[in-house]
Amino acid sequence: MEFLHIDKSMEELRESFKSRRTRSVAWRKSQLKGLLRLLEEKEEEIFRALQEDIGKPRVEAYRDEVAVIKKSLDLSLACLEEWMASKKVRVPIIAFPTSGEVVPEPLGVVLIISSWNCPFGLSLDPLVGAIAAGNAAVVKPSELAPASSAFMANNLPNYLDNKAVKVIQGGVSVTEQLLDKKWDKILFTGSARVGRIVMTAAAKHLTPVILELGGKCPAIYDTLSSSMDTRVAMNRIALGKWGLCSGQICIGIDYLLVEERNASSLVNLLKDQIKKSYGDNPREISMTRIINKHHFQRLRSILKDPKVAASVVHGGSMDEDNLFIEPTILMNPPLDSDIMTEEIFGPLLPIITLEKIEDSIEFISSRPQPLAIYVFTKNETLKKRVISETSSGSVTFNDCIIQYVLDTLPFGGVGQSGFGKYHGKFSFDAFSHEKAVLRRSFITEFSFGYPPWNDYKLRFIRAAFSFDYIALFLLFVGLKRS
Repeated sequence: MEFLHIDKSMEELRESFKSRRTRSVAWRKSQLKGLLRLLEEKEEEIFRALQEDIGKPRVEAYRDEVAVIKKSLDLSLACLEEWMASKKVRVPIIAFPTSGEVVPEPLGVVLIISSWNCPFGLSLDPLVGAIAAGNAAVVKPSELAPASSAFMANNLPNYLDNKAVKVIQGGVSVTEQLLDKKWDKILFTGSARVGRIVMTAAAKHLTPVILELGGKCPAIYDTLSSSMDTRVAMNRIALGKWGLCSGQICIGIDYLLVEERNASSLVNLLKDQIKKSYGDNPREISMTRIINKHHFQRLRSILKDPKVAASVVHGGSMDEDNLFIEPTILMNPPLDSDIMTEEIFGPLLPIITLEKIEDSIEFISSRPQPLAIYVFTKNETLKKRVISETSSGSVTFNDCIIQYVLDTLPFGGVGQSGFGKYHGKFSFDAFSHEKAVLRRSFITEFSFGYPPWNDYKLRFIRAAFSFDYIALFLLFVGLKRS
């Protein structure tokens, strides 16, 4: 039955795209405005779904999901005609008389597979780009966030063109059936393990993919001279580790690098920040819970490693019934342990000490490329070295996470943290094909472009390709250049 349902949906989507109605400005804007109405009219229901799925507090729910999508919608509605317009390009003189332009066109029918940690943001934000670019689309939310998935399946058809935009729910078998189909692009957010499966399936149809995979995002903490700077840094580091989905986020801080001489004071500062944010008993404060028992047990097994457990300097308490793990700090856990070789995706923060902060560059470079690197420093030389000597999806200095909400910056990984990018205009580009269009006139024709060949034509072509206009002029009038 599921297979038949998917086949029927795909047929309907293909027909909708083939009809060309998704290409019009009017259709694109109507769908974007529909999404905006959904967010405004159903905000409380969205909050309830996120609370049910992952215990996400209302402020986090609005900040990380609703506000992010609204921002993308507002930008897309304001800039859509500009993005859709063809762009004139410079044409070299050798092509005279010719003009060139780049025309963005929609790809077709696209698939968006999202993750459970930000089920609305990671489903609907890419959808904004897919719609703005004029595509038909399927959104496959994570089955690990069933309330959010059901909300989208039940509500999107009331606000969007259900023949061109569909939500398909289900688990692994449904995802496998979807991946067996021919798509014009796939955007997947999730683990590297599943990313390999998506890419393998896409390769059968030569389908282009965007993979947002995450990885172990490091933060570097350098000496900060001002107490004010230090307090601000602690706020931002704590937010980057514990303030978004209890650390269950691909761009969250995975581990922290610091000089040995600053390690003790850093731990004390972070303890104070945890107390300030979550009180003496964090489980009584509204914190996002661990998504399910499987991930809870995975995190617990990481901490059960005796060598890892011995490195805990703060926290470590757990409540399996409520899927709660308090903010936990570890000092120098073994580098070959799971906590330092696998993405943590939870509220555990390893601190690794180095003799000099400059050693952090080699430490990061010797490991797989992360989705983000965060650096807290005023040292301009260190900043330049991090940019030039490390590779990552992004680098942010003296803050965390904020790069995710800046539409003028592309969001995406490199290497094992993924590839492809979206957000803002980059989302529109991600779901568009930039078609090259060249227009040539019959006004004149130059014989140097055709056989029979001779030295004169070679000199003419050589001058044309090197943009030597004086030589071209002399050759054109039949003179030899002295």
